[in-house]
Amino acid sequence: MWQSLLGDEVGVQLMLLGSAFVLCSVIGVERQVRRKSAGYSTHVLVGLGACIFTLISAYGFSGLAGADTPHDPTRIAAQVVSGIGFLGAGVIFKGSSTVRGLTTAGSIWITAAVGMACAAGMVALAAVATVGYLITLLVFAPLVRKIPTDSADTDIRVVYTDGTGAMRHILEVASSNGFSTSFEGSRKTQTKDGATVVTVDLRFLGGAAPQTMIPALTEIPGMRSVKSTKALATAEGEDVD
Repeated sequence: MWQSLLGDEVGVQLMLLGSAFVLCSVIGVERQVRRKSAGYSTHVLVGLGACIFTLISAYGFSGLAGADTPHDPTRIAAQVVSGIGFLGAGVIFKGSSTVRGLTTAGSIWITAAVGMACAAGMVALAAVATVGYLITLLVFAPLVRKIPTDSADTDIRVVYTDGTGAMRHILEVASSNGFSTSFEGSRKTQTKDGATVVTVDLRFLGGAAPQTMIPALTEIPGMRSVKSTKALATAEGEDVD
């Protein structure tokens, strides 16, 4: 069908590669806007690489196929799937009690799948997968975060003096109390006395309420403030996610 539209295999290959470029660019832009470690360039290169390898597998060795050399176009594609797993693992950061980069690793995985689907001529499937990716991250994920949990107060905002090593002690306290910790955001500011303070929003997940740790967190050297974000939002008259 493709050859009847474009006339030759080269035209087909270039069109499929262009489709992979466009769709993978959409995924890469989303990651770039969110300032992730693997941004636009990484995702486009992964998608194009997966597409090229699949095209090579489908077209590159067809002339060598014969009775004694059967052509199996799935071999290189299967190796692409295995290789992308190592690349995805490289963007995952695991601390003593935190794991970050899982979504970016998943985006790299689906980018490779989109590239391979384009190379296989399944452009419609690749386009639907790209749309599904965007809907999942931009629509459903924010909605899921709004669903109330058993403990609504899982987020705590801490303010500490920069350079005191307070974050290391925070993670130690959380770990010793059975909590896993994720970073929701941070910023540095200057106080009137010239000191640099760091404000960090943390999410603690565990069996008990995170508020039980507040007394221990306030005793950490360099700590200036420890409050639940729900209490902060209530004080400011805001809605709590």
